[in-house]
Amino acid sequence: MANTNAGMHTIEVCFTPKLFPEIVTKGNYVVVLVDILRATTSICAAFENGVKNIIPVATLTEAEEMKKKGFLVASEQDGKKLDFADFGNSAFNFSHEAVGGKTLVYCTTNGTRALDIAKNAGKIAMGAFINLNALTAWLAAEDEDVVILCSGWKNKFCLEDSLFAGALTRNLLDHGGFEIHCDSAAAALDLWQVAKPDLLGYIEKAAHRHRLKKLNLDDVIPYSFTLDQTSVVPVFEGTEIINVAI
Repeated sequence: MANTNAGMHTIEVCFTPKLFPEIVTKGNYVVVLVDILRATTSICAAFENGVKNIIPVATLTEAEEMKKKGFLVASEQDGKKLDFADFGNSAFNFSHEAVGGKTLVYCTTNGTRALDIAKNAGKIAMGAFINLNALTAWLAAEDEDVVILCSGWKNKFCLEDSLFAGALTRNLLDHGGFEIHCDSAAAALDLWQVAKPDLLGYIEKAAHRHRLKKLNLDDVIPYSFTLDQTSVVPVFEGTEIINVAI
């Protein structure tokens, strides 16, 4: 996707991992991976609480093998913690006492699988409402095009990730130096404008919010939709996620 204005960078939104191979952005760009419920929110929370680094793996088999090697493992399937894992996928699992100074292996239904799809695309940052402004500032400093990759739910569109895509797009446009020529980005912006006045109320429409409720795992919902609770910016580098905002 060529920039139409000199010095301007584009924002493209990809609503599901299935669409990622079809993105039109070319050249250098940063991917922002989004899985609000719950992987990227939980990853940000873990770094806020002092985790040293996170090793993402795409399959449960890999996660179980890492557990056998002695690693701390966070792993879930359809929201439920796996028997072999030390943690599930809630941000509240990752207290300083639990993860401070440690390495964590991480595998989730949607988020780490989306990361695996995009892993060869260059820099990949983790985006969540809880680190929205810190992420915006970091992206502006990177001075590259941005592709926002929503993890979705099993390769389908989901409201919570798309809402965040709209919020980040709005932030980047307001910061300056960015523009959009992408219908998905425009749609995400419109969705954010509708939901912003009552974000928690709007998210009651989200299917995954109700999946978590049925599992009694929805205590983290208010936290997940509260803006700017941390200044961490987790970025995938090679084989691990580290906090680049130290």
